[in-house]
Amino acid sequence: MDNTGKEPRLIHLAETESTNKFLQMLTETEEIPSGSMVLADFQTAGRGQIGNSWESEAGKNLTFSVLFRPIEVPANMPFVISEMVSLSVKHTLDKYIPDVSVKWPNDIYCKNEKIAGILIENTIMQGQISQSVIGIGININQTEFCNDIPNAVSLIRITGESYDRMAVMENFRQIYTEQSVRVDNLCFDSIHRDYLHAIYRKDGYHKYEDEKGIFEAGIEDIEPTGHLILERIDGSRSRYAFKEVTYII
Repeated sequence: MDNTGKEPRLIHLAETESTNKFLQMLTETEEIPSGSMVLADFQTAGRGQIGNSWESEAGKNLTFSVLFRPIEVPANMPFVISEMVSLSVKHTLDKYIPDVSVKWPNDIYCKNEKIAGILIENTIMQGQISQSVIGIGININQTEFCNDIPNAVSLIRITGESYDRMAVMENFRQIYTEQSVRVDNLCFDSIHRDYLHAIYRKDGYHKYEDEKGIFEAGIEDIEPTGHLILERIDGSRSRYAFKEVTYII
């Protein structure tokens, strides 16, 4: 249920350019309750983070967007929304497969392979996040991926079984509803703790690459702004925004 008391909608499309774009345009012409979702069987121009494309075979996966209107999230703390959504996707996939983690900032991994991605577009008014349009892609029944996505994986490739996409979607809706209430209840610290517990490569030292080259480091923390804090073997610390550092997998 959305915070105005109106029941969220589920809009199912056969095809659209982008569910994020469709939902954003819909909010400009209609009063859409928070928690509403737009699901498309196929996106002709699905997007990932910072201009990356999202490959999804028609009718095989879940490609959808969620509208979230937080009650009180400051504009300088947008990452709590990313944490909440990442946990929602992770906990959904936990029902089907083991070894699911969140690769900073919000890719969802099974072991060392990417099974889901998230794109969040926020609107800010008067120092608060007034609206988030959250695009989510979860690989379900796709068995082959392009060569330029070397570590993509899906549920069917992991387990050998096909899945009812709408059943997975319903599981996500239930889990997302519970997680979004935590944001509206201002449970930011506990969400952050859960996110850190779910993080990919949260233990030990691993290889990364920044503008100066490849190095080994461990994850020390992730700030409310979303910046990643890495501690190197020599004890020095580095702070990174998204795209400033790359995981070496």
